[in-house]
Amino acid sequence: MTARRKPAIIETGSLSYGMLPGLLGFHLRRAQVSLFKHFARTVGQVAGITPGLFGMLQVIAANPGLAQSRLAEAMEVERSTIVKVVDQLEARGLIVREPSAVDRRSHCLELTELGRAELARMEQLVLAHEAELAAKLTPEDRQELTRLLIQLAD
Repeated sequence: MTARRKPAIIETGSLSYGMLPGLLGFHLRRAQVSLFKHFARTVGQVAGITPGLFGMLQVIAANPGLAQSRLAEAMEVERSTIVKVVDQLEARGLIVREPSAVDRRSHCLELTELGRAELARMEQLVLAHEAELAAKLTPEDRQELTRLLIQLAD
């Protein structure tokens, strides 16, 4: 049995992030990680859903009969990713995928009765999650942050 080697570098004091704290993307990513961890604890563990899957269910619910390809565009993901996600949602009984009546190459998506019930439950969890996050900001700050994020995304 050999002894474990000591790490070559022993960290002392605080870690330097170099130029990262001056970069907008760094702070956006840190915020995203924090929000997703909170979502996982407050929504994901209870409902078995990720932010991405919740978003897709919302878009499908708001657009019954939505083509898979349009969902991919709306969520800004590759079509191959959508196929995997739709497979998951269909396997859970949350959505149905049926051939389009107008384009045989396309599939249309709709929530099932179970999907509508589960989405309603998820929405309550998401609203509680959002309320906890919003409590960190004044209503004015939240509105301004939302405006700025929309501006960056466009």
